[in-house]
Amino acid sequence: MSKLKKKYCILTNDVELTSLVNHNLNLQTADKVYDQGMRSLLKLYKKYGVKSTFFYTADIAIYNNDIVKMILEDGHEVASHGWVHESDQAFDVLSLEDQIDHLKKSKEVLEQISGQEVISFRAPALRINEDTNTALTENGFLVDSSVSPQRLDMFLSFGGLKKLSWVFAPRLPYLSDSKKLWKKGKGSIYEIPISAFGIPYIGTLLRITPILTRLTRYLLHFENKFNHKPIVFLTHPNEFINEEKTAEKIKKRTKNPIKYFIGDVLRHKVKLKNLGDDAIPLYEKEIAFFHKKGYEFITCKEYYKLSLKN
Repeated sequence: MSKLKKKYCILTNDVELTSLVNHNLNLQTADKVYDQGMRSLLKLYKKYGVKSTFFYTADIAIYNNDIVKMILEDGHEVASHGWVHESDQAFDVLSLEDQIDHLKKSKEVLEQISGQEVISFRAPALRINEDTNTALTENGFLVDSSVSPQRLDMFLSFGGLKKLSWVFAPRLPYLSDSKKLWKKGKGSIYEIPISAFGIPYIGTLLRITPILTRLTRYLLHFENKFNHKPIVFLTHPNEFINEEKTAEKIKKRTKNPIKYFIGDVLRHKVKLKNLGDDAIPLYEKEIAFFHKKGYEFITCKEYYKLSLKN
């Protein structure tokens, strides 16, 4: 694997049942993701000639096959986001056997619907452990994008302490260690890290604090001039939908009161800023910047294949 010299931007999308407004998983959100979020993103990507990677949970793909099929015509990549996005089914708490099973079922569903080989994976909530690499290899995956090097906000999310290893993870794409996806090694899984400079380059932070995100973008662009690190942005189609609040109270995902306040109550409140129609122009400014600077927009699969050739 060698470092690619051109300027690349990899826009990635995690497609799931999560309602940000109601803090739960539901099929009504899936309908809005299909009708609003996905259509808004695909329209925006077509405008700028973007080829993007969509990481799907299997449950939303099973519920609506067309949410997968709708990206195929424009040459986007179908990738796996696991079987479900339930916190008690996160990959960092599943056994090796369960991880293998989740990945196997997810891969089969997505390949059957899309007719594409699925080689890329991103863990729900980016939660992985030392068995995840083995589970991915067992199921024929070649690419992972679950690590965000030097991202320092991990304490605000579940599984945050296990993400401390990100502080020392390589910034450029790399072949991972056979056990640890966050370490460089001689394994078969190619890690394409999510961009960060202290704060992550993701849709949530873009909506909460556009100014800090813009600063992060400039820093990443400046870094690219020296090491050619691809810019990898993470967003969710559910950030681009308009939803009404129907849940009376925030669902508890832990018995620990501190974790509940930080991981559920606090994160829920801040993640509601600039949702729906307000998120679209914010995201378009990011895309327009890289378009103007001459970056090529490609998928995770395409970047991986180019790295093999060079």
